[in-house]
Amino acid sequence: MTIEPVENRLREYALLMRLHRPIGIYLLLWATLWALWLAGHGQPPKGVVLVFVLGVALMRSAGCVINDIADRNFDQHVARTRDRPLAAGRVRPGEAVGLAVILCLLAFALVLTQNTLTIQLSFIGLALTVSYPLMKRFHHFPQLHLGAAFGWGIPMAFAAVTNTLPLLAWLLLLANVLWSAIYDTEYAMVDREDDLKIGLKSTAIRFGERDKQIIGYLQLALLLLLVVIGLLSGCGGFYYLGLFIAAWLALYQQYLIRDRKPEECFKAFLNNHPFGLVIFCGLLLDFLPKSVA
Repeated sequence: MTIEPVENRLREYALLMRLHRPIGIYLLLWATLWALWLAGHGQPPKGVVLVFVLGVALMRSAGCVINDIADRNFDQHVARTRDRPLAAGRVRPGEAVGLAVILCLLAFALVLTQNTLTIQLSFIGLALTVSYPLMKRFHHFPQLHLGAAFGWGIPMAFAAVTNTLPLLAWLLLLANVLWSAIYDTEYAMVDREDDLKIGLKSTAIRFGERDKQIIGYLQLALLLLLVVIGLLSGCGGFYYLGLFIAAWLALYQQYLIRDRKPEECFKAFLNNHPFGLVIFCGLLLDFLPKSVA
């Protein structure tokens, strides 16, 4: 019996966690940082920020593993995913389950350093993460479920910083659900033909020929909601400058998906990284004079 080198197994686990494609970490991170900076008025506790940044990386990795466990039989039939470690048979399902459990336990250990409200909310976040991969079998809007799962760090951030769940936390969560519906629909447009063949559901399939138009409406709704959030938070010019740049990035995404070419739709999906970044930079610069003072 040949013993496989440890580094080979670790490499497969890293691929399973999608560490070579950190876009999911970025998308989850930006929304969480928005919440931390708004909740902390530009001065969130450094320890809390560290816990949430590490938690984002762990839970996104766990989410990828859980997703691949649920989709391993489907991934074999999709060009983009057939070489994933589980679908290709390089990692056994039992190994993947063990890895997911370890990642979730590490994330929970981090949460245990926070207050009781944050710990209680973490159980809802885990339920959303575990249940998301199954949603694409039952309805055409798994992207909304993803938005709740990816955005659950927002109420947790407010809970950790303020020990409360104000209206602002839920408005920001709603904004993240809209944002997730946008970028994950762009992502689903890449796999639309394969998903139709194997019977999976997505907003890209449900929207059909109106996909670009509906994404545009969602982008407008997101930006308007972020304006409302800025007004309620007393944000200044730098924040709105960030939103202005984000609006141009949204238009660029519309340009990329104009012909629905899979590679261009994927570029539009990736463009949401700078979209989230410029909004955070706006918040960071907006609060900077107050934090220095």
